[in-house]
Amino acid sequence: MSIQAENQKNLMLFSGRAYPELAEEIADALGTKVTETTAYDFASGEIYVRFKESVRGSDAFLVQSMGVPVNEWVMETLLMTDALKRGSAKRITVVLPFYPYARQDKKHRGREPISARLIADLLHTAGADRILTVDLHSSQIQGFFNGPVDHLFAMNTLTDYIGKKYSGQDLALVSPDAGRVKVAERWANALGGLPLAIVHKTRDPNVPNQVVANRVVGDVRGKVCIVADDMIDTAGTICKAAEALFNEGAADVIVAATHGVLSAPATERLRESKVSEVVLTNTLPIPENKQFDGLTVLSIAPLIARAIFEVFDDGSVTDLFNGDS
Repeated sequence: MSIQAENQKNLMLFSGRAYPELAEEIADALGTKVTETTAYDFASGEIYVRFKESVRGSDAFLVQSMGVPVNEWVMETLLMTDALKRGSAKRITVVLPFYPYARQDKKHRGREPISARLIADLLHTAGADRILTVDLHSSQIQGFFNGPVDHLFAMNTLTDYIGKKYSGQDLALVSPDAGRVKVAERWANALGGLPLAIVHKTRDPNVPNQVVANRVVGDVRGKVCIVADDMIDTAGTICKAAEALFNEGAADVIVAATHGVLSAPATERLRESKVSEVVLTNTLPIPENKQFDGLTVLSIAPLIARAIFEVFDDGSVTDLFNGDS
């Protein structure tokens, strides 16, 4: 893939400090380079950014994947977006492989914020014309932003790998909770019409990241179970789901998810679990201290690069999903 000179438009790719390695992968896939940026923290904690090249008239794509510390990277993204706007970039697309605060997309109780909406408002106010993101926790977040949102899906990247590696085995697709059933159905169809099971979980609304109970709905006895989710945070849900599946006679459990948040004690839990393989994409950085045996990380860069090219070339991002987006 390369940027055609006769297009007369100027694509410029920028990266925040959260995950420059992913931005470099995207740049390589596009046949371009990441624009050099000066960014540092003052002693007070305030952030300074400045681009080393003119951005005037450019079609600017700013890549920032919101890992830890998420609030620092949110602020840096807003400042970089503002700098692009004040530098007269023609169009600004903020590329968020992992959308921050996505799980706070509604009010569960009174006097709570809708944080995912606030993030969208902040990006719009800073000057973002468009957002490009991967596997939102809930699709309704697309409606929070006052402009186009390109919502990419990692399903094909993950199912291609799983379908090839576990071909010929007796598989079942498992949704880790009732809220992910529709997504699980798409996964099951993508893997050739697998039988579907659901792990029904109960949570304590007053205690975050804690599952109270699980029960399996569906036949998993003797099957290799593929548990598909959008993210793994503390891995409490996944490990309890795997335990419930083994208790129901599952032969093996494979976990696949787009976003590897892997907050403590996720790595320890997964390492000690009976899960054979955890398959993630690299929407978030996974440092060496969070890696473990049985972890496979697939690159999301080719998918994001194709989407960026389609946006730049005024093509169809929907066509990347055969019309299913």
